Parts: sequence; C-alpha cells; structure tokens
Amino acid sequence: MRRMLMILAGVLAVQAVGGFLFAWSGLYSVAASKEHWPPVYWFLHMAMRNSIETHSIMIDAPSLDDPALIRRGAGHYEDGCAPCHGAPDSPRNPISRHMLPTPPHLPGRVADWTPEQLYWITLNGIKYAGMPAWPAQARDDEPWAVAAFLRRLDDMDGAEYRRLAFGEEAPAEDHSHMAELAAKPDGPIRDVLDNCARCHGYDGAGDNSGAFPRLSGQNADYLHESLRSYAAGTRFSGIMQPVTSGLDDGVLRALADHYAGQSEAPYPDRRAEDPPDLLQRGADLAAAGDPQQGVPACSGCHGANRDPRYPGLDGQHAGYIADQLRLWKQGKRGTTALSRIMEAAARDLTEDQIRAVSLHYARVRPQEASAFQP
Repeated sequence: MRRMLMILAGVLAVQAVGGFLFAWSGLYSVAASKEHWPPVYWFLHMAMRNSIETHSIMIDAPSLDDPALIRRGAGHYEDGCAPCHGAPDSPRNPISRHMLPTPPHLPGRVADWTPEQLYWITLNGIKYAGMPAWPAQARDDEPWAVAAFLRRLDDMDGAEYRRLAFGEEAPAEDHSHMAELAAKPDGPIRDVLDNCARCHGYDGAGDNSGAFPRLSGQNADYLHESLRSYAAGTRFSGIMQPVTSGLDDGVLRALADHYAGQSEAPYPDRRAEDPPDLLQRGADLAAAGDPQQGVPACSGCHGANRDPRYPGLDGQHAGYIADQLRLWKQGKRGTTALSRIMEAAARDLTEDQIRAVSLHYARVRPQEASAFQP
C-alpha cells in the first residue's frame, strides 16, 4: 500500500510539473478567436455548474410572484443583462457573441437553473466568464428581482418583455415638454431621460405596480443629492449605480429639476381594502412615533416644513417605503448622513409598524393633513 501511494504521488507530481511547464510554454492559446479544446470546455463548464449548485444549496428563495419585483428585475435586465444575454425581441450584442465563453442567449435557457442558482449567479458573478458580480454587494435583496424576472423569461414574447422592461407606454416621440432640457450643452439629456422614464415615467409617477419610487414633486436638491450618492456608491443600489455613475453633475441636476417640477402627476386610487385600524396605527406613528420603543415621529423630518435634504413621503408607494425601512433597519441603505440618521430611527421598528406607516403614507396626498383621513 505504501508503494502504491508513493507511485500515485509521483504520478501526480509529474502531472503537476507537466501542466506547469505546458502553461509556462505559452503553447495553449488564450485567444478569444478560438474555441477551447473540447476537454477544456467540458472541464470548465462542469466546474462552474457544480460550484453554483454547491454554493446555492443553503439559499431559500422568497416568494417571487410579486409583480413589482418582476417589473423591477425587467427594468434592470434591459440595461444590465440584455446586451450580452439577449431578449425575446432582440438578439445579443454582436460583440458579446465573440466572447469566450460566449454568454448564453437566455430566453429559452433559464429553466436550466433554479431560482436560488439564478440569484447566486446574479449576486456573485462568475470568474473568467465576463459575468460581473452585483455592483452593490450590500443590496443582496436586489438580485432577487432579477431572479423573479428570469423565471418568466422562457415563456415571454416580445410584447410582454417590452411592457415589463419599458413600461406601459412606448418612449415618447414628442419631446416638446423637454425643450429646456434639450438646450443643455452638457450631454444628451433627452436620451438619459428616455432611459429614466422606462421605470419612473416622464412624469415621475412610476406605475401602479409600485416597483419604483415616485419622484414627481420631490425637492430638487434631495433628488440631485440622491443621484450623486447613487453614482458615488454611498447610497447602495446595483440597479441605480450603473445608470448614474457615467453621468456628469449637470445631467444629474437637470434630471432632478425635471422630476421636481412634475407636481401634477396623477396618483393611483386609494385601496379600499386597507384595514382602518392599521392605517390609524400608521398615522399615529407618523405624527407621534412610539416613545416606548424609541421610534421618533416621521413627521419631524418628513413633514410639510421639512429640511430640503429629506424626501416627502406623502403619496409614495407603500412597497417602496417598506423596502427602504427594512434596508435602514438592516444597515444596508448606504453610508450617507441621512442613512445614519434613519438607521437609528428604524432600528426598533417592527414589521407591523413598517407595514402600517407605509400604507398610511401611500394614502396621504401632499395637500392633505398628515393625520389619517378615513
């Protein structure tokens, strides 16, 4: 047995030395113009597949049927994924088809992976494959939106894809309402706003799914600072950072001014099924907080006479408010001064309180009093 082990060790040592010398010689071509040798391709694909399956074993997928989650994932897919992986109504970028390994055309291929595996790939990326990790690693919630969308991709036609990725309305051809933006000399503001409008709408109201925050009527200074924080990575978001980081400050200011001026954007109808007792609890939290739990009143910073650094919450989508409160509670919202203040304010909120105050603010309109209106 000892002799066999020594022979085996010798064989492995020779193979290791041989492999090193082969790599050192440069005989193996790493050119992207040539395919891997079939054994090499098989080995790399096997290693990738098994690694993803192993590392995703302990992940439990949440419910991925929320329309807002799917819509949010579609909005990111169009910008961040479709150029390499294609879409139901468009092929991959020609450049990506000359990468090795070639990024797969995902429509029709997603069923090869479980939701947990799709999430792990989106969050962590894949080494040496051109697949990047999620830009904001602290936002491990965002890749679930991509996974939720990908689960629907195999059976999706072009019309459904465009509705999810571009919103209910096609990009506007009439830009007359943006004449003042078009005159800016520091970048193609129209094209940038067209991209923003896919998710937020031209009027900043978003859509009825609540997938994206309502921007219309917010203070321009707050919107500008938020965009700058996204671009700098101090407000965490793997969805917003890539689309803002390449824009100069003049463009960000123009976008902030545009959405701040959309004060007439319509609000969705109030939901009659919201429990009155829960709404009242939310109104009480907004007005007075919960002193026993150390929760301050929301109106202290977000009321009518608020500091321009703070956003207005009246009419904001309930799901968005709830998501942000959970992020602050977990310390995953960012490293800005506002984040530090809100982390302290949200630390002791219960899930029931988060739901109550979110539903309350979703029903209130800016012209109304902050108290609950039955």
